[in-house]
Amino acid sequence: MNKVIKNYLYNLSYQLLLIVLPIITTPYVSRVLGAEAIGTYAYTNSITQYFILFGCIGLNLYGQREIAYRQNNIGERNRVFCELVFLRTVTIIISLIVFYITFAREGQYAYIFIIQIMDIIASIFDVSWFFQGMEDFKKTVLRNFLARIVCVSLIFMFVKSSADLPLYVLFYSITLLLGNISMWFYIPKYIKRNDVKNLNIQRHIKPAVMLFLPQIASSLYTLLDKTMIGLITDNNSEVAYYEQSQIIIKTVLTLLTSLSTAMMPRIANLFATDDMETVKNYMTMSIKFILMFSFPFVLGIIGIAPGFVPWFYGNGFEKVIPNLMLISPIIIFIGLSAVTGTQYLLALGRQREYTFSIIAAAIINLILNLILIPQFSSLGAAIATSFAELVALLTQIWFIRKDFNIFSILKQGFRYLVFSLIMFVVVFGISNFLSMSIVSTLIEIFVGGIIYLLLLIIAKDTIFNGVRAKLAERRK
Repeated sequence: MNKVIKNYLYNLSYQLLLIVLPIITTPYVSRVLGAEAIGTYAYTNSITQYFILFGCIGLNLYGQREIAYRQNNIGERNRVFCELVFLRTVTIIISLIVFYITFAREGQYAYIFIIQIMDIIASIFDVSWFFQGMEDFKKTVLRNFLARIVCVSLIFMFVKSSADLPLYVLFYSITLLLGNISMWFYIPKYIKRNDVKNLNIQRHIKPAVMLFLPQIASSLYTLLDKTMIGLITDNNSEVAYYEQSQIIIKTVLTLLTSLSTAMMPRIANLFATDDMETVKNYMTMSIKFILMFSFPFVLGIIGIAPGFVPWFYGNGFEKVIPNLMLISPIIIFIGLSAVTGTQYLLALGRQREYTFSIIAAAIINLILNLILIPQFSSLGAAIATSFAELVALLTQIWFIRKDFNIFSILKQGFRYLVFSLIMFVVVFGISNFLSMSIVSTLIEIFVGGIIYLLLLIIAKDTIFNGVRAKLAERRK
């Protein structure tokens, strides 16, 4: 269990670095680039990510799981790694060629797509899935820390106006590429080429594609939202409003989904050794953990949004406020589905059920986008996304209903909703007496946090006390 907690903290740091540093740059970038340029980047990046997605064909999650299954079998681990790297390289190169022919040769945004070719090339060198499968998260944390610090420094030094959008894109792309390449210096410690013989690449195609299907569907409400907003509204500013609201949500989700990412290889390993009792204990703990944090985050965001957005993003981003409020419930839905889906269904190899839940949600999301975006622009996409994530969660709960009494566990988490509502009422009340400034937002966060913590302490909450005990042990 100590290894799981350590990996959770490492993965939490890894994910936070990918999200927090852009948040540091957001107040600056939103002012110097403006909504139109930011929307252009979000729109082109959403298209680029499709080609990365299709190039990887599900090999990130599949590779993480397969390496986790073979942690202690050096020969088979070496063989699987080499097979997956070769397969990944071939499929990404094919995707890169199609991307160049379709988008990078000509068109309004060709100059941006040319730069983003580096993002696709970077995915060839991405071996973070291997280290996650080995439950070694420390190296990816260090890689991302250095790469992102360099990226942020370059942005502050050289991006001064909307004309510098190509530089902004370049800095993100080149640091991603160099960061991924640097991870290969650690590979010889785990992989010996001389041990690998008779590679059988074909055996991975079908299971990887089966795992790839839900990722395609999932992309419909993580990437297609931005693409559809841009195409339907023909207004990149609307894309920017939606994109900027998601930056805050993604930061919070990082805190929650990192636990499931760290737990997945452990549960996969436990399943391989038929230790289902421990798996169930981990699942119960994870769900309670998600509930304890997700409720206060959602209601806290709704409470501070009106005063937070104006000073954080600057003039011209007022529409981020309702976007942020409407999309915030996905923190609860994605947090829980990370446990029921990624941590459980995928870890146990139940891809079909996971795929069905994602496809069902994606279809709902697509239909709602077509109905709501023409009328409500980015707000319509926010509503569609929230509803789609709820559908995904409920479908997964239905599939695992015979394994766990999920609703019984959810009832135990009802206290967190009550505590969060009390916190929200107080925060919303004091916000009426404060100005729109960073100091006011910090006061609201501090007061809300103290109230919620006091309620947890008074209730003698077991999950909260467990977290406190673990933190106390680490200080010794």
